[in-house]
Amino acid sequence: MKFNASHFLSRELSWLEFNQRVLDEALDARNPLLERVKFFCITSSNLDEFFEVRVAGLKQQIESEVVERSMDGNTASETFRAVRKRVVAMVEQQYRLWREQLVPALEKEGIVFHDPHRLSPRDTAFIEDYYQTQVRPVLTPLGIDPSHPFPQLLNKSLNIVVSLDIEQNGEVERRLGVVQVPRALVLPRLVWLPREDESHEYVFLGSLIGTHLADLFPGTRILGWWHFRVTRNSELYIDEEDAGNLLKAVEAELHNRRRGAAVRLEVDHDCPPEITNQLLETLELTGDDLYAIDGPLNPTRLMAIYEGDHSPELRDRPFVAPIGAAFRGGTDIFSVIRQRDVLLHHPYESYASVVDFLEAAAADPHVLAIKQTLYRSGGDARIVGALMNAVKNGKQVTAVTELKARFDEANNILWARKLEEAGVHVIYGIVNHKVHAKIALVVRRDDDGLRRYVHLATGNYNPGTARLYTDLSLFTAKPDFGEDATNLFNLLTGLGTFQGARKMLIAPFTAHDAMLKCIERESANARAGQPTRIIAKMNALVDREIIEALYRASRAGVKIDLIVRGICCLKPGVEGVSENICVRSIVGRFLEHSRIFWFQNGGQPQVFVSSADWMPRNFFRRVETIFPIEEPALQRRIFEQILGTHLADNTKASILKPDGAYAHAARTKGSSPRDSQDEFMSLALGEERVRGRQRAARQSEPVKFEIVRSPAA
Repeated sequence: MKFNASHFLSRELSWLEFNQRVLDEALDARNPLLERVKFFCITSSNLDEFFEVRVAGLKQQIESEVVERSMDGNTASETFRAVRKRVVAMVEQQYRLWREQLVPALEKEGIVFHDPHRLSPRDTAFIEDYYQTQVRPVLTPLGIDPSHPFPQLLNKSLNIVVSLDIEQNGEVERRLGVVQVPRALVLPRLVWLPREDESHEYVFLGSLIGTHLADLFPGTRILGWWHFRVTRNSELYIDEEDAGNLLKAVEAELHNRRRGAAVRLEVDHDCPPEITNQLLETLELTGDDLYAIDGPLNPTRLMAIYEGDHSPELRDRPFVAPIGAAFRGGTDIFSVIRQRDVLLHHPYESYASVVDFLEAAAADPHVLAIKQTLYRSGGDARIVGALMNAVKNGKQVTAVTELKARFDEANNILWARKLEEAGVHVIYGIVNHKVHAKIALVVRRDDDGLRRYVHLATGNYNPGTARLYTDLSLFTAKPDFGEDATNLFNLLTGLGTFQGARKMLIAPFTAHDAMLKCIERESANARAGQPTRIIAKMNALVDREIIEALYRASRAGVKIDLIVRGICCLKPGVEGVSENICVRSIVGRFLEHSRIFWFQNGGQPQVFVSSADWMPRNFFRRVETIFPIEEPALQRRIFEQILGTHLADNTKASILKPDGAYAHAARTKGSSPRDSQDEFMSLALGEERVRGRQRAARQSEPVKFEIVRSPAA
């Protein structure tokens, strides 16, 4: 079938639809109030990154001399206009939610944001003292005149533009001033007003500064002031082949990121046009880059009211993940893995088992070497500490640290240096590819000989995010996996070429072709009347060849269920193209992050778990692992419990329509509400009532996992 751009959805618009689903969680009054605030903040944080990377890229394409169409048939200019229209509508909805729902609801719960002009005498005295002792010393008022050019403002910093009159030589001149609101690392953006009870009352730091501008610009007449915020291009541009020292090259680019080209200007909604236009001109932006905000700029700082141990009734019910059944009872972790493969489903099963694995390896006198990849470790003291302790205990330790993990570069550089100082052999990735694979290899001298223990995962070695992201971990001591892990680390640390793998599919070498072959095999089986089905779960689906292979499989009669959290460029439900494809997205309490690829394979299922999405960058510009789940019990668990529960979700799931919009999953008549994440939590805690509900639901609803036999072609 000839390529047809109308069969593909825009990557940028699909991402915005994902962010709309995040915003929908803030809009959903069924969610606890502080959880709604959290999703409100995440919506803004996501948009920040979208502008820093995707919109910045579009603007660069527009400014280049090359005019091309994307996979969906649009030019960069056409995509930018569509993005602008969609973001304007989203931001307006987001801040209307803030003003009309969240603020009143928070006030009812004693969480109040005060206008500094309307405080009680006691609060006014506190604010005045706080300003004089804490705020004023760190402020730098900047006047704008011929001898004082407009300052270079940092990316995403909150600023105040001031309109003022100043008398000079007997004449009054109109001027602008700028005050940068101190960063959150310097002063909290929410200033807490002391109270004796449990109430939480605040003044925004920017508003507090605004009421003291006469002190910062003495002898002037303040006409008005408004918040504004600049978002800049934050991509790193490194010629790795010419970079003599990758560490220093990344550090230099991090410095440039804070001052990259402006891509967005956010201002208070009542900022006068003449001042807004002056800001746009100074930043070399146009009206299409302007977003007028009727609410707090940079809402991510509102997460401060979510943090802490207050107001449990305004939050999701507490959940403490139990230790996975295989590792309970205090049995030696290596003996458990020797007996059989172990699969953990995070955050429903504790990530402590992964930490225990590394700490046990560091302390065990029989362990000879540890090799591990670190993409976004967060500098966790237990993960990094285990590697450092292993060196102290005389083991050979290697850490492959990815310096180019977006927005975690500085943190990774910091911890890479600490690891080096401790004696860990640190490798900074490989040229022109990010090391995104999540793998740890432990070499141990057992009683019966040398054995390799391998941990493979879909998520980062970060216990913090492991409580918030859904991921899978596989522990195995099978020799073939150990050999593949050894060869992969040798490839990452040495100068050799890829020699193939026994079990794992490795990007950028074999993963793409292998996934295409698995899809094509399902098509062939459908034409031959063999059992056929594809279920794939991932964060993003963008790769054109994969999408076209799925279209061919659909036309051959393969039933395809895709669970895609974020971007999906595949268009389902198109007559003659994708009638047999259903795409759903689940956005809930936890960030869906695991990647699972399940193929019916003529009645002999093949199951893969991966660190990679089906995107060109994962297949060709990253080092990734796609690893098989071979033990039948683990295959059944993934098929029936994990994928089955996701596909039955009719509460947090949304279904992708052919026009790119999403609709909440419909409930069949008489069916019960099904929330997959809630059920995973309950199952992990052993609540029999949920198991009973699942059994009843399976008896009353159509079977989800029938074997599909397609008529022979």
